Amino acid sequence: MGNAKSHSSPKTCSRFLPEEQAEVDRLFDTLSSNKGSSATGTFSLEALKSHVKEDLPQAMVTRLYNGMWRVKTTQKAHGSQGSQGSQGNVSREQFTEFLSHLLKGSFEEKGHMVIQMLSATESTVKARDILKFTEDLVASLVHVLIHWPELRGWTWKKSTVCPESMQAMAAQLLSEMKFQDGHKFLGPQFLDQVCDQAMIQDWVFHVPHMGMFLSVVVHRGLRLLSSSFDLSTLVPECHVDRGRPFESILDMLAVIYLNSHLEAEHRHVWRLLFSTQLHGQSFSQLCSHITHQGPCLLVLKDKDGYVFGGFASCSWELKPQFQGDSKCFLFSVFPSMATYMHTGYNDHFMYLNQGQQTMPNGLGMGGQHYYFGLWVAADFGKGHSKAKPACTTYNSPQLSAQEEFQFDKMEVWGLGNLPETHLAKNKKSILDSNPDARAMLEASGRTRHSEGLREIHDDGDD
Repeated sequence: MGNAKSHSSPKTCSRFLPEEQAEVDRLFDTLSSNKGSSATGTFSLEALKSHVKEDLPQAMVTRLYNGMWRVKTTQKAHGSQGSQGSQGNVSREQFTEFLSHLLKGSFEEKGHMVIQMLSATESTVKARDILKFTEDLVASLVHVLIHWPELRGWTWKKSTVCPESMQAMAAQLLSEMKFQDGHKFLGPQFLDQVCDQAMIQDWVFHVPHMGMFLSVVVHRGLRLLSSSFDLSTLVPECHVDRGRPFESILDMLAVIYLNSHLEAEHRHVWRLLFSTQLHGQSFSQLCSHITHQGPCLLVLKDKDGYVFGGFASCSWELKPQFQGDSKCFLFSVFPSMATYMHTGYNDHFMYLNQGQQTMPNGLGMGGQHYYFGLWVAADFGKGHSKAKPACTTYNSPQLSAQEEFQFDKMEVWGLGNLPETHLAKNKKSILDSNPDARAMLEASGRTRHSEGLREIHDDGDD
């Protein structure tokens, strides 16, 4: 059995490795042998639905089938019908070419397969067709990740991904589409715009999420090549102290969206540093938990339900000066998804201060003193997002529902592995970092009992 030859047509241009092609062929054999397939060597929509069962929403199963059936091959499958809009059976050649191009093809090939899946007929494609397809794709992604499940330590429930969040993700994906005149999709007024093949292929090229989401849906939904498919860059592993129950402000789609904007070394694991749910409404607690922890994400949910925050590319430090670098950014994830990057206007990336009489006390990102793009006051539970018309540092609009907002939910996530500098600091004695205490001990004639029993770390910054 292991040496069986591939059944794929020699005319089919498959991009699969031999062992992958063998698995594709086995899946086709399973589908074509299903009692729902009437034609020899083909399978029907009913056979595909019977195989998939509850692994995918029925709307996406139908789209995948239509995409397969519309593939123009060198020879029409026996039992298929040539007239547009009619339902025929899918041949091995169509099945292989569709999956090969969708999973491993160029952006032109991926884009062409997306076009095949867009509408029930082969008529002109409009922006509303692409929006509906994108919403179906996002819903299928959520379904698959929950159904398997592959939540990687997160405690999401199905109800936490609300329809509005799925719509926000779909709108964000579609916002990257450019029409022939150069304008982007900006709202309902663009729904009747005609979208040609070049536009759709360009969109698939510029939105990597499209290819990634389709891969998840096919690998998991069709149970194909699942063992070799890695989701670690899509959904990070969640590290939380399990002593108490915890559910994040962020839903699954928000985490996926934000994770895609991080550098590769920060995507594999998120470490919960601070949460009002676990640590209370305390600015002192916030400062003690987030300093010297490396890059992190700060997330707030205001009293109006808006969810937004900022990415700090460097460790937070308590000091009355701005810190950070141009990799920092601000973001919104609800009611809309967007990121706002450094403009080059100034270097007011991050600010964290406490206990000063002449300087603002609180946490800020972007803008300037008393006029931050994002501000959390030391008088915890209050903040502001001032942008008239936009934050100078990040070109961000007002992130919160109200310029002066109140909140009771806040989280800070450390990204990637814990910095080595933090681990080294934890190994040091307080006497190493406090020369005055060491001098007083020595002046009193008392000895340091730990001297000689441990390695003193040479930290050039201390």
